[in-house]
Amino acid sequence: MDTSRLLRTSGTLLATAALLISGVAAQATVRPQGEGDGRSAGLPPEPAAGAQRPVLSGVPAAAPLLAPLSARVPAALRRYYEQKPSWHACTGAKGAGFECATLKAPLDYGRPRSGGDVRLAVARKRATGPGERIGSLMVNPGGPGGSAVGFLQQYAGNGYPAAVRARYDIVAMDPRGVAGSEAISCLTDAEMDTYAQVDQTPDNDAEVRQLVASYKKFAHGCASRSARLLPHVSTVDAARDMDIFRAALGDEKVHYIGASYGTFLGATYAGLYPSRVGRLVLDGALDPSLDAEQVNRDQTTGFQTAFASFAKDCSAHEECPLGSDNATEAGNTLKRFFRDLDHHPLATGTPRQLTESLATTGVIAAMYDEAAWPVLRKALRDAQTGDGTLLLKLSDIYYERDQHGHYANLMAANSAVNCLDLPPAYRAPSAVRRALPEFEKASPAFGESFAWGSLSCAYWPVHATGTPHRIPARGAAPILVVGTTRDPATPYPWARSLASQLSSGRLLTYDGDGHTAYTRGSKCIDSAVNDYLLTATPPPASRRCS
Repeated sequence: MDTSRLLRTSGTLLATAALLISGVAAQATVRPQGEGDGRSAGLPPEPAAGAQRPVLSGVPAAAPLLAPLSARVPAALRRYYEQKPSWHACTGAKGAGFECATLKAPLDYGRPRSGGDVRLAVARKRATGPGERIGSLMVNPGGPGGSAVGFLQQYAGNGYPAAVRARYDIVAMDPRGVAGSEAISCLTDAEMDTYAQVDQTPDNDAEVRQLVASYKKFAHGCASRSARLLPHVSTVDAARDMDIFRAALGDEKVHYIGASYGTFLGATYAGLYPSRVGRLVLDGALDPSLDAEQVNRDQTTGFQTAFASFAKDCSAHEECPLGSDNATEAGNTLKRFFRDLDHHPLATGTPRQLTESLATTGVIAAMYDEAAWPVLRKALRDAQTGDGTLLLKLSDIYYERDQHGHYANLMAANSAVNCLDLPPAYRAPSAVRRALPEFEKASPAFGESFAWGSLSCAYWPVHATGTPHRIPARGAAPILVVGTTRDPATPYPWARSLASQLSSGRLLTYDGDGHTAYTRGSKCIDSAVNDYLLTATPPPASRRCS
């Protein structure tokens, strides 16, 4: 997943409905990212004697293997595995038929008898028929920090293909630290407003100190508000919670669709419990073998690739605010626009101004789905006339800030998981300065902000427990990995890498734009995924769709 500040919402701006902003409608699936829709590879703290934990084993040391856990449930965990959910009608769901419940998991898998519990929110929508029920299909939209329960209720439970919903109970669990589960909290809403607009392209030492201070304040807020939970929200912890959920559902196997960061969570589950893998779809894949620095560099290149596609499309429309289909020229135009905002923020019709940081976030948000490009074109045209309203709304959508100024806990959870799963990309401003030329070469418009965003985990109050690793999941049933060739947040090479690491991985390629591919308009992709989910037969090796 991404450990940068701007990409950490990577897979949670979900395309569950039309973006209807200032009269501009677009089916904007600003989707599960991988913000950098993220990648993490955390391990829990050392367990007490006799407790079960996953280990990274094998060689080479730079990319060890994630070893499976024993298929036998340890005695200390049996009470969690024997839970029976008390299902009740969900409140606030989009449509009828959604049921919710609460489960418990050990806060610390290393001390399951004495470490206390963590509360997990789960939900389901029963199979509609016709046809024999296959089982439960677990979903996760990414992030880390995206609400799986919200995704189920707002989209998957009614929006997934009817043939899939007929044969599966669609189920979801908010990972620990996220949304309806016991959640990470870091800053007040007002503090988040300030944090989101801090200059991420510092021009001098004073602005560098201000940016570092904002990262430290965020980290201190997390430590003071969520000290109990903060060391225990790694992806490995969340994957182990998935197995408790599986048992509570009464299922022998896990069937799963994970998008963006959800691919890393699903692959981690497969690595830990290969014998319990059913039909896994990993869409918009992350590469667990990469360190945080490489992740951020790759995502910088990914967003530049997406921006080049946007620039080409924009040039075909009248009054394109970029003025050229040449990606370099268009990027330089956008960079000048950002620089102007650095000195002269725009009015938005609210007490908040559109700053350079907020504008950059708004542009990035629209890169996740080409259906949002018309909105971005208008937002940039409006900004040329001094109106920053629409770009600010795009930024707010990305940050999950509602019209009342309240933020979901997406950013808090995203940082908490990312910073625990991987050591920081950089540990001091001097390291960022050395890396700047490479980032700016990768993307003139976004490189500088991505580089400085990579510093955020340097000040985290909890040491990372994870390292880059490979996931073979030997013995698992066939796992379908889906990659999009011009995906900004989870670049296509990551999908190729993950599919090759998984001993039973099968790569399905979408030659197109946007983040993730399933249910985004490609009949070829949807047909291949649906056939796999319904028959357990993956598509032919190296199948390519457009």
